[in-house]
Amino acid sequence: MKILHFLTLLITPFAGYAQQKVFNITDYGAKADGITNNTISIQKAIDNASAQGGGTVYVPAGKFLTAAISLKSNVTLNLAKNAVLLGSAKRIDYGEGHAAPLIAANNLQHIAITGKGAIDGNGEELLKDLFAMLKAGKLRDSLWQKQNPWGQTQPEEPNRPKLIHFSNCTDVLIKGVTMKNGLVWVQDYTKCRDLVIDSIKVESNTYWNNDGIDLVDCQNVKLTNSFFNADDDGICLKSSDRNSSCENIYVANCTTRSSASGIKFGTASHGGFKKITIKNVKIYDTYRSAIALECVDGGVMEDIDISNINAVNTGNAIFIRLGHRNKDIVVSRINGIRISNVTVDVPKGKPDKGYPMEGPLVKGNHNTFPSSIAGLPGHPVKNVILENIKIVYHGDASKAVANVSLDSLTKIPENPHDYPEFSMFGELPAWGFYTRHAEGVTFKDVTLSCLGNDFRAAGVFDGVDRLTINGLKIPQVKSLPVIVFNRVSKSSVKGIQIPGTSKNKILKR
Repeated sequence: MKILHFLTLLITPFAGYAQQKVFNITDYGAKADGITNNTISIQKAIDNASAQGGGTVYVPAGKFLTAAISLKSNVTLNLAKNAVLLGSAKRIDYGEGHAAPLIAANNLQHIAITGKGAIDGNGEELLKDLFAMLKAGKLRDSLWQKQNPWGQTQPEEPNRPKLIHFSNCTDVLIKGVTMKNGLVWVQDYTKCRDLVIDSIKVESNTYWNNDGIDLVDCQNVKLTNSFFNADDDGICLKSSDRNSSCENIYVANCTTRSSASGIKFGTASHGGFKKITIKNVKIYDTYRSAIALECVDGGVMEDIDISNINAVNTGNAIFIRLGHRNKDIVVSRINGIRISNVTVDVPKGKPDKGYPMEGPLVKGNHNTFPSSIAGLPGHPVKNVILENIKIVYHGDASKAVANVSLDSLTKIPENPHDYPEFSMFGELPAWGFYTRHAEGVTFKDVTLSCLGNDFRAAGVFDGVDRLTINGLKIPQVKSLPVIVFNRVSKSSVKGIQIPGTSKNKILKR
């Protein structure tokens, strides 16, 4: 699988601006008291820098309150150590309709946010004012009084301002800064090109939908050496345009914690994901999947290489899903995924228990969900390689909780239009790995361990064409059969290690 790493992408970004003129926001009247609204002062500094051909807008140490501001081309916003851009706690400061982001950029070139300071969305205080405006009827919102499927109420996402939203920008650098206390996606980069994000820290545990970072239909991106602690997905790639895609993206040396999924492609997947490399990522205390690859809106997922992932205290290891959520006849395609050198430790309890905004419990009775690869009838997930994978499950399972017998495989719902999630099929007949509607699947040196009690098979392969197993180790036999092949064709199986002498370890139908 050939992946463009583009390690040379913008190796010395903004080198041409090393001698940029500096515009200190205090020279424009900004006050670091955390009370004065400095929006006009900060915007004047940005506008003046732009008018003079570019420059660095400098935020010195101190707490500078601001409402929505807009960057300009050739401008760097530099936050000194101990500098804080504190978002206004007044919802009206972000507009009467769709909430403007705290920092916006649209159709710009050569822009940057750098430094050791912080961008603080002031989320808890802003949320109080948002609810006050809703109760007073000063904002339109169709959701804030309705319960979501998990029994909570929350205002619509457009009523909650993002910290950063850059769209259609080229040559972008985000380096060194801390972002925290947002009310929705912390940072949204839509259709941006030549984007470098390095050494940032995101603390996003204030409210729902708080993804750590969203790359939406972006191309030529390098994300490295960063930390994400998020209520929602940690590192998230999305595609909202059928005629675009996330392409040539390189992610490395990051750490993420999430009350959703650690690494996620989707759910929006209209155009797709191509030539993506992700490696050397640590994931911990994550409620849902360590790796979730979802293509359900008519897009294409191909040429994906994910390696060297270490996930501990994570609710699910790997979830690969091809669905058909879009209303037209175009069906998504997944072809060419390699996942290698991955270790995942799945606990007995809830992995994100005790965090400020825990992930909502899955409804209904169920046992631990296995990893899964799931396509659709006539539309299989194609050419997936899993190599050197180790997944350890600590939980117990009981038939009294839920049970799907091996004679009921056809009754497992397809749910082609449903929101993709590792729990979307309900109870599954495997504790380790469940694969259905797939073609060209390779398991090489995969170990599935179960330290608790479980009555289910370790692995179920149902409707798989061209299955290759070259090293599959099941150290603990919990029940027979251990592995089930149902409607599996053109298989090559060797190197399966299962303790014991029983002839009923593998069931073929």
